[in-house]
Formats: sequence, structure tokens, C-alpha cells
Amino acid sequence: MAAEQITRAIAHFDLDAFFVSVERIVNPSFNDKPLIVGWESERGVVAACSYETRKYGVHSAMPMKKALLLCPQALVVTPSRGKYGEYSQKVTDIIAQAAPVYEKASIDEFYLDLTGMDRFLGCYQFALDLKKKITKETGLPVSFALSINKLVSKIATDTVKPNGQIEVKPGAEQDFLAPMPVEKIPMVGKETAFQLNKMGIFTIAQLAQTSKDTLRTFLGKHGAILWERAHGIDHTPVYTGLEQKSISTENTFEEDTSDMTVLEKELRELNEINSYELRKINKWTCCVAVKMRYADFETITRQTTVPPLADEKQLAEHILTLFRKFYQRNRPVRLLGVRYTHLTDAGKQPDLFQQEKDEAQLNKILDQIKDKFGKDSIGFSAL
Repeated sequence: MAAEQITRAIAHFDLDAFFVSVERIVNPSFNDKPLIVGWESERGVVAACSYETRKYGVHSAMPMKKALLLCPQALVVTPSRGKYGEYSQKVTDIIAQAAPVYEKASIDEFYLDLTGMDRFLGCYQFALDLKKKITKETGLPVSFALSINKLVSKIATDTVKPNGQIEVKPGAEQDFLAPMPVEKIPMVGKETAFQLNKMGIFTIAQLAQTSKDTLRTFLGKHGAILWERAHGIDHTPVYTGLEQKSISTENTFEEDTSDMTVLEKELRELNEINSYELRKINKWTCCVAVKMRYADFETITRQTTVPPLADEKQLAEHILTLFRKFYQRNRPVRLLGVRYTHLTDAGKQPDLFQQEKDEAQLNKILDQIKDKFGKDSIGFSAL
């Protein structure tokens, strides 16, 4: 191991069953009960599930119908979209105030570079105190792991969920990883695992014992990276200043439809959700996309660049134009989605034109009402 790796101290924080935890804070009657967050319809899916349901085989992205067959006593709650962002931001603020360097990897996980803090309180004690602070101030359970890099810490966090903590001491990475199945490595999906299993490789120890050249021959560059990860090697830094790169929302219809009125209404509603989230993080989007999944499961996504925008009505015009251009008329649709990408701070100055100034003020008022009374409390009449 390089000296730089040994001296690094990287913590991975993961909010346990985040969506479920938020729902339980909002409604304490869900505590200690088997809970599924998702859509209870013929083609609904599981967005998240409590640990009480996981012992029955329920997991995220599973069809809701199958999940309820496995755990019929489970309670099902529809996702509270706005609340998740609110609680994620609370945790982000706590970490930002305490950690010298941090990276928000997703809505419910963070990496902290604590290198050098052992000279003061101690990296593990610092992480433990921060975990307690997050739970005390938000009510959210959180697990964390500390090691010399992001890879080992992320894998280690999964071994102590829920509400646990662990430190993998420098130099102990390979011994820690060795007995685990290769699927525990983040970049190993079902297809890669299948290829490795065909080679007789089932554990990380077996992967580490395979030569890098052999892995490169069978898996290309991917194989060489896997060899390094099996040895606990990961030089990836904790990126600071990373910001949300996209905003997306989608919905599966309970029944396939080709009704243009229904489809366009759905797109407006998805756009309303996205534009609200966009303004909450003080961003503009420079690219919008529409996702369409037809009844036969063919899925297409089409996008277009736009001037920097955050205004709901203007974004809706671009989205509907895009949809009308590419939708195959009279073909039943199963799912629609709207995505914003190329988020930026460098938008138009809204006070250059009175109309834009008025629209910006209207959006601000609408957002304030939604903040106070809920995201569904008000919207444009076209919806």
C-alpha cells in the first residue's frame, strides 16, 4: 500500500432505509411495522422497504404485487417526494458545518475526508459523534464506516446496517474483503458476476488471487479495475463542491393510454414537480428530456437544449413540444418521465424584462405556498 492510502481516513455515511425512515418521522404510527414505500397499483413498484419486510425477500425495484405476496401484512405508503429532499438537506447542512471535506454522493449517502483529524479528536470518534448529532437533530438512523478509501468504506457500511458503525484499520482491507461475494464490489452487477462465476471466481479473495492479465483478457479494462478493488485499492478522492447534476420524475400509468389529454396533463404535472425542485436548489436547466415507455415496453428518451430556465410554464412548453414531435400517435403509453440536466447557476437575469420578472415573482409565491401547505396545494390552471 502506498503511504498516501494508509494515511487517508475516508468515512462513508449512509442514511438507513431513508425513505422509510422519513415516512416514520412524518407518521410515527409506522414505527416497528413492516412498511413499503411505493405505488399500490397493478404495475406499481417498491421504491423502498423497511428491514421488517426485507426478511421476507422484499427489496426495492420489486413489483409491488410480488412484494405484497411475500409480505401481505406490509403497510404501503405513497412516496412523499418533497419530504425526502427536505430531510436530506437537513443532514447535508449538519455535515457541511462539521466536516472539513465532504461529498454528497446521493440523496442519502455522503463521503467525508477526515484525513489528519486523528491529531485532534480522532477520526473514528469524530464520525461517531457526527452520527449521533445527525440522529439527534433529524431523527434519522445512520450507519457509517471508516477506512483508507471510499470503496472499502462503502462496502463496510453495508455490513453494519442498520444503525451501526465500523472501522477497517489501515492494512486490514484485503482480509476484511476476502470472504465476501464478488457482488459486494459496487461495480459488479449481475452480468459481471455471471462472467466471474464462469471463471470459477465467487469471492473477493478468489478475485484478488486471479492475475490482473487474466482478468484483463476476459473483461478488458474493467478486469484490471476489479483486480485493484479486490485488493482494496481505490485512489478516488472525495470530491468537494459536487452539485446535483439532474432532476427527474416519472410515473407508470395504472392502465396504458394513448389519450393526448391524459398524456399531456401527466407531463405538465411531472414538469411542475421538477421545476419546483429546480427552484428549491436555486438552479436553471439547459436541457430537458421526455421519457416514453410504450405498452410493449419499448422505451425511448428524447431531449433538447433550452436557454437557462427555471420557469414552470416555459419549461412545460419545451417539454410538450418535444413530446408532440416524437410521440407515435395512438400508441398506448405505459410510463412517462421528465428530466432536467445541465443544471447551472448561470441563468438569465429575470429583471431584464418585466414579463420575466413577473413570472419569477409568481413562481416564488407559488413555491412559498407549496413549502407551507404541500407540493400539491396549488398549481397552474392548465393542470
